[in-house]
Amino acid sequence: MAAGTRDVVAALDTYLAGQARDGSSSGRITVRSGGHCYEDFVCGDDVAVIIDVSAMNGVYHDPEMEAYCVEAGAGNWHTASQLYRCYGLALPGGSCYSVGAGGHISGGGFGLLSRLHGLTVDHLYAVEVVTVRDRTHAEVTVARKDSPEPALRDLWWAHTGGGGGNFGVVTRYWFRGLPEPPAQVLLKTIAWDWKIFKDRPEKFTALVRRYGQFFEHERTGDGPDFQRSFDYRDLFTLLKLNNHAAGKVGLILQLDGTRDDSAERLKLFLDWLAPEADYPPSVLDVQMGEHPPLDSLHIPTRLPWLTATQNLNDSGPSRCGKYKSAYHTANFTERQLQAIHRHLTNQRYTNDQALLQVDSYGGRINDIDPAATAVPQRSSVLKLQYQTYWTWGKDANRDGAFDYQDALADPAIAAPHLAWIRDFYHDMYEETGGVPTVRTARAQEPSPNTDGCYINYPDADLSDPDLNPPGVGQSWHTLYYGSNYPRLQRAKAYWDPRNVFRHRQSVRLPNT
Repeated sequence: MAAGTRDVVAALDTYLAGQARDGSSSGRITVRSGGHCYEDFVCGDDVAVIIDVSAMNGVYHDPEMEAYCVEAGAGNWHTASQLYRCYGLALPGGSCYSVGAGGHISGGGFGLLSRLHGLTVDHLYAVEVVTVRDRTHAEVTVARKDSPEPALRDLWWAHTGGGGGNFGVVTRYWFRGLPEPPAQVLLKTIAWDWKIFKDRPEKFTALVRRYGQFFEHERTGDGPDFQRSFDYRDLFTLLKLNNHAAGKVGLILQLDGTRDDSAERLKLFLDWLAPEADYPPSVLDVQMGEHPPLDSLHIPTRLPWLTATQNLNDSGPSRCGKYKSAYHTANFTERQLQAIHRHLTNQRYTNDQALLQVDSYGGRINDIDPAATAVPQRSSVLKLQYQTYWTWGKDANRDGAFDYQDALADPAIAAPHLAWIRDFYHDMYEETGGVPTVRTARAQEPSPNTDGCYINYPDADLSDPDLNPPGVGQSWHTLYYGSNYPRLQRAKAYWDPRNVFRHRQSVRLPNT
């Protein structure tokens, strides 16, 4: 456990000394802030040392830097509450309260304020990283957006979406130009019973189609009259397309509650999306993915921004899970709509905690050049997260307890869940090799409506040749980073030439 930057330096120096003495066989060194990595990048079997920076959780104004500092171990809720209570400002980051800043920010970061104020990294001014440029010692490096040295600017840029565990141990971030969040927001939740769609699959696909159309039209300037009459950048939505076993699909909405027209705009959107005569509304009273029941918000509710943020801050119960992601630059195709319905209603797979979550994207995010940060997905209007969760159900390793080790001991526990999510994903993107490809300079037929994947929802399947065969889809690094990958490799070569910081999908050194 590191209490400060000096502890990180000491831990790395000790590790490097052991490497020099014992050779590289002693295993990887990794870093943990909030402990939310979806794969084994931090806690794999080949890890010898984990540097835990969660005790480094300061959030404060740094007058010398003329910026607001967030230490790497600060969680999302701690960051939000401290910045707002002390300074009236917000970082447009995620809603899961316990996610640590160290990995969240380095992967790009986004949340309910991002359509209005951009990604987390769009406000990043500087980063402090403990780097290892040789195998003898660690050193503290501060890289600024306006650093005069190109190598330092590359290091700063690499932490604007390059992902964690690639270049060193992040200890502090500094931000400038942070926005003021709305003093109040308008929240609403709504659900629809699956029985509405049981014999009418076209009603389900029409609902999902209109949802995608709304955010595509925002970017193209098309759409219904009310959408062109009002600005909806403050609207953030989470569409929860649950497995049929959940009994319902749901929608969470947030708008700027200080605007006089917010209630009207909310009603116009919902009347267009799901007219009550065709889609009788229900309360969102069941767990949906990471969100608990939110039935109290069925009636549009205006709340102080921080209170609303707290209401939506949740990690869900403890369980196993698998995730996949995709960015969409346009609405779903008809084939994809059919695939969504088919896999969510598969009678051979009944899991009330399996879903496709479709987040609204675009807005301010689309205003930034794809090369300005390491996040290249600046044309997307939807962000998808495929999710499935399960519990252990039996004491497979016979140690007298139910826990994650049972799933490791008995692969059959996870097998049906992994099969479902992998089949769903491949079916959605079958026309582009089973993955959501990035459009390249070379013409692609058919032209994809996707733009790769989100590094903060890491998916080891993308680098598995059996699940993403070379020459069929696109490489994992293209899906995460697109044309920004060579610059990330350049930063890697300079700041971590010995590949001390590595995992299954870490940035590779050039020519490796």
